[in-house]
Amino acid sequence: MSWLLAAPILIPLATAVATFLVPVRWLGAAGVIALLAADAMLLARVASDGVVAAQIAGWPAPFGITLVADHLSALMVVITGVMGLATALYALPEIDRRRRAYGFEPLFQLLLAGMGGAFLTGDLFNLYVWFEVIVIASFALLALGGDLRQLEATVKYAVLNLVSTALLLSGIGLLYGLTGTLNMADLHLQVRAVENLGLLTGIAMLFIVAIGVKAAIFPLFFWIPASYHTPPVAISAIFAGLVTKVGVYALVRVFTLIFTHDVGYTHTILLVVAAFTMVTGVLGAVSQNEFRRILSFHSVSQIGYMVLGLALFTPLALAGAIFFMAHHSVVKTNLFLVSGVAARLAGSFQLKRLGGLYQERPLLASLFLVSAFSLGGIPPFTGFWGKLILVRASLEVGHYLLAAVALGVGLLTLLSMAKIWAEVFWKARPAEAGPAPPPAALAETALLLVPIVGLAALTFAGGIWLEPIFDFMSQAGYSLRDPMLYVQAVLGTGR
Repeated sequence: MSWLLAAPILIPLATAVATFLVPVRWLGAAGVIALLAADAMLLARVASDGVVAAQIAGWPAPFGITLVADHLSALMVVITGVMGLATALYALPEIDRRRRAYGFEPLFQLLLAGMGGAFLTGDLFNLYVWFEVIVIASFALLALGGDLRQLEATVKYAVLNLVSTALLLSGIGLLYGLTGTLNMADLHLQVRAVENLGLLTGIAMLFIVAIGVKAAIFPLFFWIPASYHTPPVAISAIFAGLVTKVGVYALVRVFTLIFTHDVGYTHTILLVVAAFTMVTGVLGAVSQNEFRRILSFHSVSQIGYMVLGLALFTPLALAGAIFFMAHHSVVKTNLFLVSGVAARLAGSFQLKRLGGLYQERPLLASLFLVSAFSLGGIPPFTGFWGKLILVRASLEVGHYLLAAVALGVGLLTLLSMAKIWAEVFWKARPAEAGPAPPPAALAETALLLVPIVGLAALTFAGGIWLEPIFDFMSQAGYSLRDPMLYVQAVLGTGR
């Protein structure tokens, strides 16, 4: 079991070393295929046997390093493999030789390893360590190439994440001083004995701020629209599809496993944060006129739905949050990839400089519609089911206003997607955009379309074959609401 739990970390680390020593383009994609295979095996094991855990070097929990996979973490490592493969294939023709010489492939693999570690670690200190691995790789990828806009975005990204790191480390230290442990399963038991609940709630607020920066919740999200539109599209896509999900995952993990002593206070704050995150994100998207900046603001808005599921704190709501995380990873990655192909054909991400792509590239237009409809919540795509689950969960506990906010934000999301459709695909090509690309451009973009077709197929299939997916998400939601199986797998059945 140890090798199966360690594989999502060790495979990309080994691939990073291999791509550094042997700079061959296809080697990174081959490594991600191996990663996805290992991730799928782990998911199958969790689906059949439940929570699995391993103690590194034989040190028993809570004293040693624990790797643990439940339904949520196993799903997230599979999503990491899928999104990693899609962006690795897209990067083959997109990332130029200069950026590859600067270390794109090793850094990309290091990013994937950090995500695998964050999803599988069983203690808070190692969660912090893997966050740092992700942040270091992200800094370098964001600045890769030395473009002035990238460097400016990297500085903002770095400063905010350094503040977040300091707050997170402070919160971890305070929690250790209060309980004497950092193993998350052990913390679930130890916090019950804490007498100073006010201090514990204060530490919980510190975690909301520290992890909230990484998850890009309101009002800590402004680094996303300042940075996601600056690097090459493959990097933007993996950032939008996965990096913020690590923050959301961490919020879900600590506020279902550790900070459940004062749900009426902490989770009510998360409800308010979720509503403002949805609304401010979608209003920012509606106001933009640059393809990737619209998508960046939508990343913020959709994070609000995930936090909503956590804040409602029912099994159905948690299942909806997990479903929404998976849906958004696929759809948002795909929309960024579509934006890259559109800009490659027309030479710009500015909507006013784009146009005519429905007639010139009908396949690309159709692929955009699949992801746009899903993001807006149109049936039968995954986005519809994710929003339906969260709205129903809100209504079941009497939060009618939040249900209305979720539905209203969905309508505004459709409005901004319609704006992109009208400007990029439907209107005639503007004069300032220059002549239409030659037929040879179709061959140049053929490889770029492969991952886009694959992700669009996943979005459609996930909406059609919903029952087995929702059954898995429901098990994940119930295990988060009652985490004793997680605790027993890590600490032993006798605890």
